[in-house]
Amino acid sequence: MSNERQIQDEDLMDIAQDPEQAHRLHKALKVLADNPNVGGKLKEMAQEVLSGRIGMKDAIQTPGYMDAIGDRLTEMRRAAEDQTMAEREESREKFAAWQKEQEEKEDQERAERDGPSGNIVTGSRRGGGRGHRG
Repeated sequence: MSNERQIQDEDLMDIAQDPEQAHRLHKALKVLADNPNVGGKLKEMAQEVLSGRIGMKDAIQTPGYMDAIGDRLTEMRRAAEDQTMAEREESREKFAAWQKEQEEKEDQERAERDGPSGNIVTGSRRGGGRGHRG
């Protein structure tokens, strides 16, 4: 898939509410496409959207893809219901740590994307000297 065309965050703006949401959706699609634990229609959908062969709007209107999303959510719900209290607490702690790490990465990515903004140095605007017009 690496030699194929890859969509950009902007290509997801038809369903995203803002550029940040488009960026997060793009990252989520990459995770689905690259994760060895994800297969079948879910992986196929992510790969199709990322390659630009199908738009995200069309993908979520495709019954086979929506069924795959629903099936995955059902699996996750069942797994959560089957956890013991100790496992739930451990999962919460792991998720909190993971979430903090993701937020830090996103902050760093955002800073790199947006470039320097707070460190702009400008000259003095005081009007005491004579300019070139003298």
